[in-house]
Amino acid sequence: MQAWRVHRNGEPSEVMRLEEVDRPTPGEGQLLLKVRAANINFPDALLCRGQYQVRPPLPFTPGVEVCGETEDGRRVIANPALPNGGLAEYVVADAAAVLPAPDALDDAEAAALHIGYQTGWFGLHRRAALKEGETLLVHAAAGGVGSAAVQLGKAAGARVIGVVGGPEKAAAARELGCDVVIDRRTDDIVAAVKEATGGRGADVVYDPVGGDAYAKSAKCVAFEGRIVVVGFASGDIPAPALNHALVKNYSIMGLHWGLYATKDPGAIGRCHRTLTDYAAKGLIKPLISDRVAFKDAAGAVQRVADGTTTGRLVVVPDGAGR
Repeated sequence: MQAWRVHRNGEPSEVMRLEEVDRPTPGEGQLLLKVRAANINFPDALLCRGQYQVRPPLPFTPGVEVCGETEDGRRVIANPALPNGGLAEYVVADAAAVLPAPDALDDAEAAALHIGYQTGWFGLHRRAALKEGETLLVHAAAGGVGSAAVQLGKAAGARVIGVVGGPEKAAAARELGCDVVIDRRTDDIVAAVKEATGGRGADVVYDPVGGDAYAKSAKCVAFEGRIVVVGFASGDIPAPALNHALVKNYSIMGLHWGLYATKDPGAIGRCHRTLTDYAAKGLIKPLISDRVAFKDAAGAVQRVADGTTTGRLVVVPDGAGR
């Protein structure tokens, strides 16, 4: 079979190579899946660079999220077992963690559902306890992670303020349902949030960016607000001023969704059932900006690494079309 492999760490477009490899053999408790679509996540770029918290042995295949087909024809969502990731024709995955793909979503949409929307649901509900009528501020609202949080916030009955970079992403954020859109390139984020909330600030902040985005969040979070730290796409890990959190009575919450697989795996299944119901009702639908041919996967991972994308890039088998 064909698979994209990384033999040395570096930029994805430079280190990913398409190769012929042996089809993986499932071990005890694993399933062999034919990949129908593979969603590209920022961690895939970090894996290529050797900057992710997990460092699989070289050579490895990136791709942490797929929609696949079992040998008996079931359409499923899975996180392939590294070092044999999803940018390949076949993968193996732990049977206990494989979930049914929602009927309401096509292969590319199903491939983009699991990590982003699970992260959003756990961040907004389990960590921040977002309530109907509250104001939710989402950074990188037109990106893959942020767009999921926007839709989940609207599904929860929140008023959503989206922060984006540039007019194209602003248009996407409005289409996703943001009530207020702030362009960080031209607008003063803190002033715009305070204006939109009558001076109160945002009750919940969802931050997958870090750096300056976090610093601005601390200045416009509401009394007893909650800042959910999801990631550091900016590459800058902030050092929060805890005296400021004390003075303003807000909470700083971390979210590493992957921990639930070992700490509370049943919660992942319950969340998936909720997301499947949301998809059936049309409340959520992954924003797929491009369906990329398998042969172009390295360039797609590089685009995600460069932060130039809107929504999700999903790699589909050659011939499946864009």
